This record gives sequence, C-alpha cells and structure tokens, in this order.
Amino acid sequence: MSSAWLTDLTAWLSANPGWLSIALFSTAFIESLAVAGIIVPGVALLFAIAALAAQIGMPLMATLVWAGLGAIAGDTASFAIGRLFQGRLTSVWPFNRHPELVNKGERFFRSHGGKSVIIGRFVGPIRPMIPVIAGALLMPWRRFLAFNIGSAIGWAPVYILPGFLVGSALASEVPPPAHFYLVTGISLATLAAIYVVLFRFQLGLAEDSRIYLWLQRQMAQYEATHRFWRLYTNERPAHEGEFPLASLMLALGAFALFILWGQLATMTAVIEPFDQLAMQWFNDLRQPLFDAPAIAATLLGDPPVLATAAILACLALAFRGHYAAAVHILLAAVMTIVLVWGLKSAIGAVRPDQVVNPPSSGSFPSGHTAGITVFVTLLASFVAAEARNRKRWQAYIMLSLPLIPVAVSRLYLGVHWFSDIVGGLLLGLAITGATRASFSRFDRVPIAPDIVTISAALVWLAFSGSYIWLMWPDAIQHYAPAS
Repeated sequence: MSSAWLTDLTAWLSANPGWLSIALFSTAFIESLAVAGIIVPGVALLFAIAALAAQIGMPLMATLVWAGLGAIAGDTASFAIGRLFQGRLTSVWPFNRHPELVNKGERFFRSHGGKSVIIGRFVGPIRPMIPVIAGALLMPWRRFLAFNIGSAIGWAPVYILPGFLVGSALASEVPPPAHFYLVTGISLATLAAIYVVLFRFQLGLAEDSRIYLWLQRQMAQYEATHRFWRLYTNERPAHEGEFPLASLMLALGAFALFILWGQLATMTAVIEPFDQLAMQWFNDLRQPLFDAPAIAATLLGDPPVLATAAILACLALAFRGHYAAAVHILLAAVMTIVLVWGLKSAIGAVRPDQVVNPPSSGSFPSGHTAGITVFVTLLASFVAAEARNRKRWQAYIMLSLPLIPVAVSRLYLGVHWFSDIVGGLLLGLAITGATRASFSRFDRVPIAPDIVTISAALVWLAFSGSYIWLMWPDAIQHYAPAS
C-alpha cells in the first residue's frame, strides 16, 4: 500500500514535470521537519524524485539547490518550534508521543554541542529532532544557521546524487564495459579491506596497546631516546603522555612503500601491464553520463582549490590563536607542492594520451591524489584528535572518502596511470603522518569548530563552486576523449 502511493506520486510528477522543483523542496522540508521526518519516508521519496529529475533532464545543480533549500527551511522551522516550546517539549503534541526521541536528542546535543546539528543531519531517527532540541536549549540563531547551511551543502549530494545517477543511467542506453559489476564489486571489497587493515593497525599502535607500551619501556632505557619520546609527547591534559606512534609509523611506512612503489613503477616494467589494463577498462567505461561528475571531482583536486583550503585553514586557525596548527598546515601544503613538482620534474614519467589536451607535467606521482590525500587526512586527524581513541576511526572513514572520487577521476579521464594514483596516495599519507607527528609537540589545547571555522569552510565551498563554474568550459575541452 505504501509503495502504491509512491508509484502514483512519481507517475503524476512524470506527467507534470513543472512541479518537480516544488516536490524536491517540499520533500526535503518535511524530511527535515521535527517528528514529520520520522513518519514520512523522505529518503525513498527524495531518491525517486531525484531519479525522475535526471530522467526528464533537470540540471543536477538545480536538483541539489532545491533539495538543499528545503532541508535548510525544514531545520530552521524545527529550530523555531524548539524556541517556542522550550522547557515543555515532552508535554506538547506531537512530542509527547515520542518522549524517548526527545531525551535521546537532548543527550546527543549536550554531548556534541553545535557539532550535533551537522552530525544529526545524517544520523537516523534523531535527525529531525536535533534542530528542535537546539532551539529548546537556546542555541544562538546565528550559530545554528551557520551549522544548518553548512551541513545542508554536504547533505544534498549525499541524498540526491544516488537517485540522480540511477535516473541518468536509466535514461542512458550506453552499455557498461565488460565485467563492470565484477570489477566494481571486487574494487569496493578491496577498498573496504584496506580500510579495515589500516584502522586495525592504527588502533594496534594506540597508547594502551602492547606494542606502544613495549616501545615506551625500550625508549625509557636510554637518555637520548627517552628525551626524544618526551619531546614529541602530547602535553594536552586529555591526552597527556600520548606519543604519536601511529602518526610516526604512518609517515615512515608510507614513505618506505612510496620509495619501493616508485622504483617498481618508473624503473621496471612490473606494473606496466596492470597500468595498461586499468587504462583500457576506464577507457571502455568512458561515456557522457559519467563525464560531468568525473570532471567536477578532478576540478576539486586542482591546486587552486586545495591551496585556497590551506590558506583559509591557516587564517582561521591563526585568528583563533592556534599558530602551531596553522604553521603545520602551511608546511604540509608547501611540502606537498615542492615534493610533487620535484618528483614529476626529476622522474619525467610520460602521461597517457587519452585526452585532447593532457597536462604538460610528468605523470608520477599524481599531484591531485597527493594533494587531496593530505587535505582530507589532515582534516580527519584534527577532527579525530578531539574524539576518544576508539571512536577516531569514524572520523577517518567519513572524512577520507572524498579522496576516492578525485583519485578515480584521474584514471577515468585518462590523465594518469594506476601506479601514479597509488604513488600520490602513499606520498600524501607520508606527509600527513609526518605533519601530525611533528604537531604533537604543540598540541596543548582542543581545536573545536566555531563560527570562524564554519565561515572559512563556507568561503571555501563558495570559492570551489565558483572555480568549477568558471573552469568548466575549458575543462570540458581539455578532458575530451582524444579519439
């Protein structure tokens, strides 16, 4: 019965496409509205409407904007309701029907503060309750709107893109390349396995692990090593005595693997057959349906976008008095630029010839992959540092995911070999590990998000959107298939 009305609604919208914008806005509004978002299957509705929008040719940006505006309006209305009924939410209908959700939302808000507005937008049953709780607990309007708008910018692609891509695929009659589903499934499984191994390895080097405690005892036996251990030990009260063993091992391990991989990729022909196979598979996959997302992802990894992120982060941190963090981010950015440029010039690896106007620089390592890896993993490390040890993996998983589309876009567009992508990833991880290990000497106070941080993030998002908009015509021409 529930699926029948959904089918009837999509059929009516197909016959009346002029109402799609209102349908997107209204569905996102209701999905974000207090209590109503629990009752109405907003996720299924948004998926169906986004798929329909793609099938009738509605622009992706318009789809994202209408859904994002609806989500912002829904959360704002919920916040206003919370302000109106502050102190008596559990005695007012319909909240008195769901007191457990109110209590759970209040505990969540008190635990995470302003961040709960961002986190809560993506978390199941409590999602529509967080804005109400924020209003009831008298969160300032200006701070709430900053978190509300910022989180909506990230929420819209997560909820809209899956349906939009499915709709685009249904409207397209271009068949996928051979073994598409098998290769995709194996790749996702391999990626998941790598994540699990890396995070288990990181947890195995935490301060309460056997390896950490054994090494601590060994280092304490000699004056020089004991001095080194104490020099890099965290002085923040919450993490007092914590040596950055995981970060240091990440730097050393990733750098060692980078040297080994670089020699195999540039001085031998061992990896060349796989490079050719990967290039051929992505060349077969290339079709207009995927070109726009791939170009958008690759533009997000362009040097101006990442350099702007680094500059804004440095300014925001310096303005708040976190000078050591600002200096380390600046050094990480400079180190990435210098190493990538130097290695490309010294090695001079030849790029693939799959596009009309390939970049003129060397191929190994991938600068886009190295840059985005440093960007997202450094961001994840700063966020994870404020979480408990056993919860840090969640920040690393969520915030490291954006590097995947940027890296894959370089393969899809045919401007890098597979070995270049792996080289860029390893180099980026080495830089992040070294930066975090060095920063541990100066990590004395928590770095929590505030209005300055949110403002800097919004400025960067605005700059990134403007950059993609301005560079789009040239990018379409440069990344057009060579044949």
